[in-house]
Amino acid sequence: MNKVILVGNLTKDPELVTTNNGISLCRFTLAVQRRFTTSDGEREADFINIVVWRAQADNCYKYLKKGSKAGVVGTLQTRAYDGNDGTRKYATEVVAEEVEFLASKGASNSEEIEAPAAGSKSTGKNDVVNKFEPIDDDNLPF
Repeated sequence: MNKVILVGNLTKDPELVTTNNGISLCRFTLAVQRRFTTSDGEREADFINIVVWRAQADNCYKYLKKGSKAGVVGTLQTRAYDGNDGTRKYATEVVAEEVEFLASKGASNSEEIEAPAAGSKSTGKNDVVNKFEPIDDDNLPF
């Protein structure tokens, strides 16, 4: 089984390229904090390269930016290629099957940001869809 689930922040704006066949490819790096702190009380992060294809790549390029929080579900892939200096290079990346736009940089934690549905018109801005409201634990059904 090869399944990766990540939540983190983009380290820079995503990059979009188009293959010779006209297929969109978007690349970005996600900074994912580790669960535990160091002896100094700091949290370290891992920087994971993400690859997104086709229409989802176009949406990622359009709606994500440096600092945006995103959730990614995909598969881990390792590939090899020859570098310019003739040495064999290896790259490990997550090929995204799903990307959730969780929040944009500067959005408060009480806001949920969502991209427009496919086929709908947009002003190109992230719209606030919901605001979280506190829930009394006594009202939960479980």
